[in-house]
Amino acid sequence: MTTITRTTAPPQTSRDSLRRTALVAGICYLITFVASIPALPLYSNLVGDPKYILGSGSSAGVLLGGLLEVITALAGIGTAVVLFPVVKRQSEWLALGFVTSRVIEGAYLVVGVIAILSVVTLRENPVAGTDPAALITAQQSLVAIHDWSFLLGPGVMPGVNALLLGTLLYRSGLVPRLIPLIGLVGAPFFLVSAVALIFGAYAQLSLPSGIATVPIFIWELSLGLWLTFKGFKPSPITQVPNE
Repeated sequence: MTTITRTTAPPQTSRDSLRRTALVAGICYLITFVASIPALPLYSNLVGDPKYILGSGSSAGVLLGGLLEVITALAGIGTAVVLFPVVKRQSEWLALGFVTSRVIEGAYLVVGVIAILSVVTLRENPVAGTDPAALITAQQSLVAIHDWSFLLGPGVMPGVNALLLGTLLYRSGLVPRLIPLIGLVGAPFFLVSAVALIFGAYAQLSLPSGIATVPIFIWELSLGLWLTFKGFKPSPITQVPNE
């Protein structure tokens, strides 16, 4: 009696699930760009004017900037949470590291938002009899917290994210290897620039800092676009049932 062994393709539901995972992750990446880019200009009046807290008028722009920063934080964490069930098949500890780094980055962003919104609260609800000089000092302190939160969050963690997720995607082949390669090459320069910023070698909004950011910008944008419009490439790890 002859036994015939049939090789079946992955179930359609599995392929659909992977496509949805890639789509959601890609959209989350794109949201981080759409939300984060206009946030800083919306803060410019507060950050650039040391006496903003003594002024009057609408703080709608600052509040909108804070909302966009929170959306950026949540979308960034979303990229890691959504990708985790897939990339953990390549390396669970690297995947956990990626989720952790995204959560840390998001936490720093939220701390910065709280500091900025605290200035708005003091501006709109000043305590009677408070010395204006004390209010200015409070604003400077809160802006300093925002600046350091931004530096230690979006100023450092994207380099760590690129090393972790870039390694996972390069090894698994879930996307064209050129995409994670850009992140893996750019991450060391980004992290060295972050250390230079911490020690005051140059300003955060400067040419050297901008140059170091370009590869990470390209890596995350290209990854978001690929996942959104193309999805995952066939890979050995997508043939492994998710546990």
